[in-house]
Amino acid sequence: MRGFLAANHNICTGCKACTLACSLSHHQICNPALSRVHIMKWTAEGLDVPVICRQCSKAPCAAACPVGAIRRSRKTGAWLVDSQTCIGCRDCLQACPFGAISLHPEDGEVLKCDLCGGNPQCARFCEIGALRYVPVQKSGYDRRRERALKTAGALGGSI
Repeated sequence: MRGFLAANHNICTGCKACTLACSLSHHQICNPALSRVHIMKWTAEGLDVPVICRQCSKAPCAAACPVGAIRRSRKTGAWLVDSQTCIGCRDCLQACPFGAISLHPEDGEVLKCDLCGGNPQCARFCEIGALRYVPVQKSGYDRRRERALKTAGALGGSI
């Protein structure tokens, strides 16, 4: 099933269970430095903001790769890095407007979300639902429903 990760920074508690689940899933060790999802702490605003790959339709990271090492998966729709083709130039890191790509601290391997083959472990282990895996066909539904409820409430009605 094709989908994408949706992040809600308004409810993220900064527990970093997502980062641990991600690193454990990919590297068999709980180490946030090896995660493909990161939590940015905005202290002044009192927010913890999940930084995730948005799986852009026209991915700047893929366009920036001089050797075509980043390709879209037909199964999941995720942009995947072929480590055999990657030359480690880091152009993808600079091209990502969200800062969602990082490097393995020891071997320099590009760390980019692959949606865990369609079952993202970060979303699976996010207890409060700040990260969710949303099927493409359901995208926008929650926002439309939320907007409809607000509108109905403002008009004194209910849905």
